[in-house]
Amino acid sequence: MADEATRDRVRALVRDVLSKTIPESSAQAPHPAMTSSSPPQEVSSSSGANLTRDESAKLVITEDDVRGLERGAVLRVAENARLTPLAADIVSDRGIEIVRRVSRSGSKQHKTIAIGADHGGYPMKEELKSFLGELGHRVHDFGTNSDSAVDYPDFAHAVARAVADGTAEVGIMIDGAGVGSAMTANKVPGVRAAACYSVEVARNSREHNGANVLTLGSKTITSDQMREIVRAWLTTDLTEDRHRKRVGKIDAVERQYSR
Repeated sequence: MADEATRDRVRALVRDVLSKTIPESSAQAPHPAMTSSSPPQEVSSSSGANLTRDESAKLVITEDDVRGLERGAVLRVAENARLTPLAADIVSDRGIEIVRRVSRSGSKQHKTIAIGADHGGYPMKEELKSFLGELGHRVHDFGTNSDSAVDYPDFAHAVARAVADGTAEVGIMIDGAGVGSAMTANKVPGVRAAACYSVEVARNSREHNGANVLTLGSKTITSDQMREIVRAWLTTDLTEDRHRKRVGKIDAVERQYSR
């Protein structure tokens, strides 16, 4: 009898603990994001959203990653992840909420960076490669590897494609002026390339325009200026909602011509 009484007390204690730990109301009440018909919103991971799916390990979110999500679902992605045009359309049509994972220490310090140059930018690219290594970044060098004459579009395309397909988080391309490489890179869907000639422009291109490829002109800046520009560009992020909204409109224009 004593043993039976002890077991009854243990069962009662377990039921009491469970009832306080998992209230019935929290298990039954649907999350507002699952029933809302409002347009999709992007919020930080600290918002407390009830996630439907976590794809935060990927740098590029494709239509396959979102096709199975129901209307009003909540999808977590990496802080710097981008959506392909088809994925963005599905997210918009179904009112899927995007939650961007933000690290506790702020912006990610070490990045995977695609770099490239034509013959005019080759010497500065080699300096850049060493500089990025000193900062602790991982570098994918797409060439060129000498000062023999080559065509800048070939290398700008390779750098931009690496960013677009998620092989690299950002890219840096150097030619004589930086303009032709920016034009080439911006032909690749998902790329926002900016030719920068000062620290101020570099910061603006990231904070306001969400640039993911930086192009530099070896004939327009010194090596010291290159280092200052690159450091500023890599340590600045697109954070304010008003700027995210405008960058979203840039992407929307691109989608109109990529169908």
